[in-house]
Amino acid sequence: MSSLYLIPVTLGDTPHERVLPAHNAAIVRGIRHFIVEEIRTARRFLKAVDRNIDIDSLTFYEMGKHADRARFSEYLNPLRKGEDVGVISEAGCPAVADPGADLVAIAQQEGLKVVPLVGPSSILLAVMASGFNGQSFAFHGYLPIDGGARSKRLKQLESRSREEHQTQLFIETPYRNAKLFADILSACSPKTRLCVAAGITTDQEWICTRSLKAWKQTGFPDLGKTPAIFLIYAG
Repeated sequence: MSSLYLIPVTLGDTPHERVLPAHNAAIVRGIRHFIVEEIRTARRFLKAVDRNIDIDSLTFYEMGKHADRARFSEYLNPLRKGEDVGVISEAGCPAVADPGADLVAIAQQEGLKVVPLVGPSSILLAVMASGFNGQSFAFHGYLPIDGGARSKRLKQLESRSREEHQTQLFIETPYRNAKLFADILSACSPKTRLCVAAGITTDQEWICTRSLKAWKQTGFPDLGKTPAIFLIYAG
């Protein structure tokens, strides 16, 4: 039976063999149709997996932020005809904080086979390394950009963490990481703990957990353009 394969990619400039199993490469070599967030980076990833892949023989369908979601169902036509289709995100696992979720929803509604492949997830890896509750956690993606709305949201997440003993995760565009850090210090209690997990699985990996009181003393590290995920725990 043909399958919709959800193909994880590296979280940064990391050799794929360090974080992706050989089984994934074997699957990729047999797929001719790929639904991707960005064609250029998808082509580069496939060449890194196997330099012998004939990229020009493959068909790519874009699902990025400028894509027409009304056409997503059409992208699955090869799957309906009995051909495997691969979904590739820009980083990490497809369909998690990613438009691939819409494609998976269509496939599931039609009873098509969906196969998630093993690969790095910054969400799970950050929870693992934080020291926070790994039995109850929630990922919220991007918080509001407006200062007042963001402060209100941070207080809500801190309260939820305290009442439910639940780890709260969120992200920001790298160049605004320092501003998010400052907003967390301002909105939350000094006793609340914060974990900053940056560059996970890459050579720039840096993961640290401290109370906000301690973070105020050390300040925010210079992460440059390194993507980071933030976790708070008040339980």
